[in-house]
Amino acid sequence: MMMDTAGLSAEHCVELLDTREVSCRELVSAYLDRIDRDDDRVHAFLRTRRELALAEADGFDRDGRTGLQGVPIALKDILCTKGEETTAGSRILEGHVPIYDGGCVTRVKAAGLVSLGKTNMDEFAMGSSTENSAFGVTHNPWDPDRVPGGSSGGSSAAVAAGFAPLALGTDTGGSIRQPAALCGVVGMKPTYGAVSRYGLIAFASSLDQIGPFAHTVRDCALLLQVICGKDECDATSVELPEPIVVPEAQDLRGVRLGVPTGLLEQGIEPGVRESFDAGIRSAKGLGADVVEVALPHAGYALPAYYLIAPAEASANLSRFDGVRYGLRREEAGDTIVDMYGRTRAEGFGAEVKRRIMLGTYALSAGYYDAYYGMAQKVRTRIREDFQAAFGDCDLIAMPTSPTVAFRIGERVDDPWAMYASDVLTVPVNLAGLPGISIPCGLSEGLPVGLQLVGPAFAENRILVAAHALEQALGFDPRPAATAEAQA
Repeated sequence: MMMDTAGLSAEHCVELLDTREVSCRELVSAYLDRIDRDDDRVHAFLRTRRELALAEADGFDRDGRTGLQGVPIALKDILCTKGEETTAGSRILEGHVPIYDGGCVTRVKAAGLVSLGKTNMDEFAMGSSTENSAFGVTHNPWDPDRVPGGSSGGSSAAVAAGFAPLALGTDTGGSIRQPAALCGVVGMKPTYGAVSRYGLIAFASSLDQIGPFAHTVRDCALLLQVICGKDECDATSVELPEPIVVPEAQDLRGVRLGVPTGLLEQGIEPGVRESFDAGIRSAKGLGADVVEVALPHAGYALPAYYLIAPAEASANLSRFDGVRYGLRREEAGDTIVDMYGRTRAEGFGAEVKRRIMLGTYALSAGYYDAYYGMAQKVRTRIREDFQAAFGDCDLIAMPTSPTVAFRIGERVDDPWAMYASDVLTVPVNLAGLPGISIPCGLSEGLPVGLQLVGPAFAENRILVAAHALEQALGFDPRPAATAEAQA
């Protein structure tokens, strides 16, 4: 049967499978066919796994299924997948085939979700636009001349374009929430440690976290149920104090929302602010008590982040040297140092090199205390600011991105303008807190995201509030550009 997968939620997929209105093969085929038909203009996927995916679907049709079994999912190409190429969007790992599954991939497979393939991303998750991929730019399904956000732009674009009902991305400084906002989908960064990082190709180990993309908050919760929890292979992972619950419809009576007004005084596009304010009015209409809170050190988050994250990247990426895996460039007479240099010069892109150099400098003798050490002190202050704010409110609300999706090429020559895309998401990573982005309206015909942030391990509190607000806002997740292309 012919299926329109645009805007199709994972819950609806389960319903179709449970009632046998479609088979697993028909559902998976519908998504793969849409990718084949439309991904040339989006480039959300780096590679798909049609035969393997259909074989898994056939197995569920033959042996029976339950829960999320048979529902398709897309995986960011930074998650190690046994026997399948995993590149982190970099030439230096082109052709790299892991011999094991990452923790999240293991859980996804155990739940019976069917991977459609690997999605495009900024190289080693370093970027806010998915223009830094070594394998081409991803386009926003709402407007192909604009970026989908980054670094998980392939995953967010895949969900927005109807290529997958669910996807996994990673969030180091906003790389789930920001592309979710720019593509008009739901994206959540769990509390640091709530999800195993085993098998995640590291960018900045104290900041990286894996999380879901979906069309709805309930879908997001369903995927969180799969991926959250302690993993013996990741010493930083923990069991959540309470299991993830799929939220039911309710209002926001008794919920205190804090708005950090001082953080929103400049740099926010008027249309973004208007949509955010409309979202806050909706929250009040649902009974929420909205109060002003202060995050006095949040303005220092970007400079602190761009010392801490590059420093950790400098250490993590030193393993990519041409010796153990990935690209190797050497010529007759080369010393091992020559081989290192040539391999890394050819294998790494410009943004990755920039951050490695920034991080190496920040960690160098004579500069460590002045730069890296000071940035860590700022990080502590930011964490303390959030703790104080949560003494006055249950959740903090702010726009996810200060702008809607910008044009491809608009910021590639201005690193600071690109980094500023994450000004409202980075503080949350530095504090290790959970946050979700939900669509709250349109500005200039492009999606605007509203971000809800909670205390550590307050995922359920966030999901309940986000679901209530989502229902009140009634955002249509189907991009007009996608509908026109379909027609």
